[in-house]
Formats: sequence, C-alpha cells, structure tokens
Amino acid sequence: MPAISTVENGAMKNVYRLEINLANDPEHVALAQALTLNAAKPQMGLSGRYGLFGSDEWWASIAAGTMPLERHSGIITRAYRSGQDNSGANNTVDLMAEDGSVHAVGIYVNDAKDVALFQPGHAVLITYALDELKPQAAINSGSPHSKVALEMAVSLEPVWR
Repeated sequence: MPAISTVENGAMKNVYRLEINLANDPEHVALAQALTLNAAKPQMGLSGRYGLFGSDEWWASIAAGTMPLERHSGIITRAYRSGQDNSGANNTVDLMAEDGSVHAVGIYVNDAKDVALFQPGHAVLITYALDELKPQAAINSGSPHSKVALEMAVSLEPVWR
C-alpha cells in the first residue's frame, strides 16, 4: 500500500523515497561512497562529513537533524520534459510557492506510472538533504552542498483548477 498522508487541501501520495531507490540500485551507493573516499579526486564528490552516502551513519545524520534539510512545497503550474532529449515522460514541474514565486523542480518517482499524477493544479511537497561537497568540488560547483532528494509527494486531486 502506498504511503498516503493528508494535508489541508486533500490527500497526498508519497511517490518517492530515496531509500527505495537506493535499495534497487546498490551500485549507485557504492560509486558515490568510492568517490567520497578517493583522495585523488578532490574536485568531485561528497565530503563524507555526515557519513558515507547511503550508509547507516548518513541516514542517522538525517534523522538526528545534523544534516541540513530543505523542503519545498507548491502548486504545479506546468509539467514538462526538460533536457536535451524531449522524448519520454515529463521530468520537471514548475511549482508556485506560497509567496507567488515559481521554481522548476525535478520529478522523482519510485514507480514510473506515478509521473501521471504531476498535473497543473496539484500540490507537491519535496524534501532534500543538503549533503556537503568536498571543498574543491564546492568551489567548482559554486555551492557547498549537493541537494539529494529524499522524499516527494503529490496531491491525488488538484487543489485548484
């Protein structure tokens, strides 16, 4: 049974959980951890400050609130395919936040059929972990952290039309 929570404007379906994605792709975890541990590549990868990506220590840092989190919510104003290859399902939505600003956000799902839920008028909630990059990688990217999507939920019904 999919996780369902309620919000002020109706039911939300939790369509993405990072731990499910990582359980289905253990090589992703191994590669990220190897890059963190590779001192010969200071310009790439995570610092490991909060534990190796996907490790028990890493998850404990999230649960304890040690690793910073960033949450976004809003109403979908547009769903579309971004990137160089315009074929395939939508992978991005424009979210209008409570303050009226609009931001592009990637679509994350554990089950591809859930992409169909991302329609204009539906609400979205997404939580990111802000994992620290290696110092040289941070200089190269212009940001001290990597935004790692932890969870994403979308309303089952539009909250406005």
